[in-house]
Amino acid sequence: MARRKGRNVDGILLLDKPQGLSSSQALGRVKYLLGARKAGHTGALDPRATGLLPLCFGQATKVSGWLLDADKRYTALARLGVETDSADMDGRVLSEAPVPTLAPEDLARLEREFSGALEQVPPMVSALKQDGRRLYELAREGVEVERPPRPVQVHSLHIEPRGEDRLHLEVHCSKGTYIRSLVADIGRALGCGAAVEELRRTGHGVFDASAMWTREALEERFEQGGAAAIEACLLPAEAALADWPGVRVNDAGAAALRHGNPAPAETVAARVAGRSPEPGAEEPPGMLVRMHDAQGRFLGVGLQGADGVIRPRRLFIPD
Repeated sequence: MARRKGRNVDGILLLDKPQGLSSSQALGRVKYLLGARKAGHTGALDPRATGLLPLCFGQATKVSGWLLDADKRYTALARLGVETDSADMDGRVLSEAPVPTLAPEDLARLEREFSGALEQVPPMVSALKQDGRRLYELAREGVEVERPPRPVQVHSLHIEPRGEDRLHLEVHCSKGTYIRSLVADIGRALGCGAAVEELRRTGHGVFDASAMWTREALEERFEQGGAAAIEACLLPAEAALADWPGVRVNDAGAAALRHGNPAPAETVAARVAGRSPEPGAEEPPGMLVRMHDAQGRFLGVGLQGADGVIRPRRLFIPD
């Protein structure tokens, strides 16, 4: 793949990541097709996993932090009766056990037990770092280290049987939730073990699978229309914040914000209830909002205080 000088491209592409590629490999291919100078993804999917991977380019990389923090939705197929060192079927089998007969009330009990606030031990085959190294790097060397449990939230869990030794899961969860760990914990609760056979991400924040592009579709568009045909598939950066409240400022307020200064209350159309900053963030009291000028153009993200003043947090000014 020849190197070429990158260009400024802004927007978000919702990729249907294929199985067998890492998220970084998938990003690299689309970045090449676009000829983009700056790009990043918003939370890795395992090579085995498929589905929704938002890719951010140019100015849109400024929303990647909020997308990383967003809730996710998955479907998974769990193989019962086996436990592996990676909690999926790519790993080394550690044990096998008979699969119990499961009644509907057993599945309902599992749904209750594994919904709500949970603590998970991350799998060794994960991108978390310990002493500066990725856990999956240590796992490849045969090294296993202790991993402290992490709090996660499973907002909803639906489980259906698929034959005698498989379960189909639909999961809506918080950031940081490992579906492999969830499946392994369910297998332990059943006394037979379980590992992920198939995993697909179907939702990421406000985005869902309906707007995804496959790699094959992008390659075809590139052959027909070059980078411009791929750029036409991009969503604006603001799309990632579609569920946030927005405020408008007049010309004086927009000028202040564009220079990184607060927009006085008298320049703001209204005070709204927005998103609170993340717990522990060093921010004054206020709500995060989308900022627009008088013509409705997106300026970025600001923090609006009780006094109505908006203080810019991320400006989206074209390069």
